[in-house]
Amino acid sequence: MSHQSKGPSNYYHRKLIRELWKTKRRIWKKVSKKIASPRSNRIEANLYRINQKTKVDDVIVIPGKVLGNGELNHKLTIACLECSNHAKMKIEQSGSKLLSINELLEQNPEGKNIKIFY
Repeated sequence: MSHQSKGPSNYYHRKLIRELWKTKRRIWKKVSKKIASPRSNRIEANLYRINQKTKVDDVIVIPGKVLGNGELNHKLTIACLECSNHAKMKIEQSGSKLLSINELLEQNPEGKNIKIFY
């Protein structure tokens, strides 16, 4: 019998899950659990939904993929697992920042003033 790993097969996603869990902060543990879930349960957020549910200068984490449907009318900081090329272009045009979850974890290990986008 061979050992079957649980969770994502992507090495970098597994490494990110471990790093987030080690922080022992509630927000990072929630993000870690969401990334560890099956791909079909991950978030796919369109820009129009992000625009509706956020305010100016919010910092949000999306434990999934950002898609380019819609527009952003205000500046945000978005950290996500994946992002489509069209969404990257629109985010940069709106003056917002796009980060990886690793980069946001390094900038804000405490997880203060960060919202998880579901």
